[in-house]
Amino acid sequence: MRTAVVTGAGSGLGRASALELARRGFAVWAADIDAAAAARTAADVAALAGPGGGPAPEAHAATLDVRDETDCRSLAAAVLADAERLDLWVNNAGVFFTGPAWEQTAAQRRAMLEVNALGVINGTLAALEPMRAAGRGHVVNVVSLAGLVAPPGEVVYAASKHAALAFSLGTQFDLRRAGERGVRVSALCPDGIWTPMIEDKLDDPEAAGSFSGRLLRVEEVAREVARLAERPRPVASVPRRRGALVRLFDLLPGPSMRLLPLVMWDARRRQRAYKRRIEAGRWP
Repeated sequence: MRTAVVTGAGSGLGRASALELARRGFAVWAADIDAAAAARTAADVAALAGPGGGPAPEAHAATLDVRDETDCRSLAAAVLADAERLDLWVNNAGVFFTGPAWEQTAAQRRAMLEVNALGVINGTLAALEPMRAAGRGHVVNVVSLAGLVAPPGEVVYAASKHAALAFSLGTQFDLRRAGERGVRVSALCPDGIWTPMIEDKLDDPEAAGSFSGRLLRVEEVAREVARLAERPRPVASVPRRRGALVRLFDLLPGPSMRLLPLVMWDARRRQRAYKRRIEAGRWP
């Protein structure tokens, strides 16, 4: 049976990804810094019906602090010892604070860089060790459209996600240079997702950029995680057209600055509209 580790699996996209991968036949290690949340996700996975009506998926819970390299390597070793293979590692854990960088606390800035960037590096390297030895495996790093553009009010978060994207792409390049064709690294860049990370930000104008497109549900992004696991690509945006659109802002910074007031006005309008729909029970 193929095996998968999902970090940040206690809630939101991590939980949904663990469930989706289990439905597709993976034995899942649900890892989270919150041990109780990880255990709940593992129990939910174990309660699923197996593919084709077969036995329930294999599920494990793990307590993991992605900021700790030793923690990540220990989890990879535990999966290998139990299953004798590690096929997929999904780096999903993340934290998000809004506001201009100069208004954030040092602890907030450090947390975003350590979890969103260093956590991706630690998880990727932990997974690559057994994968390279086996000559096969895939790391999927959940980045964000903020890894492609820097939304106002979210710039330190975006900096951490730009770092995660650069590391993902560069590591894939280095694997190819080293002749490692059976091991892949992919970056998934979704638009704003309705998760606990932004559920408390409906009234926060600094978070408007996260509402500027179509707000995504965790289930649809989890399906993209699974599709990417089945058909690896270096970078995948969700929705794809939004990835192409936001790249224009980086390519044309001058015009983008002039358009910025209109873009942020529209983002704030969409944020208020989502708030009305959610409070009226019409979404999600």
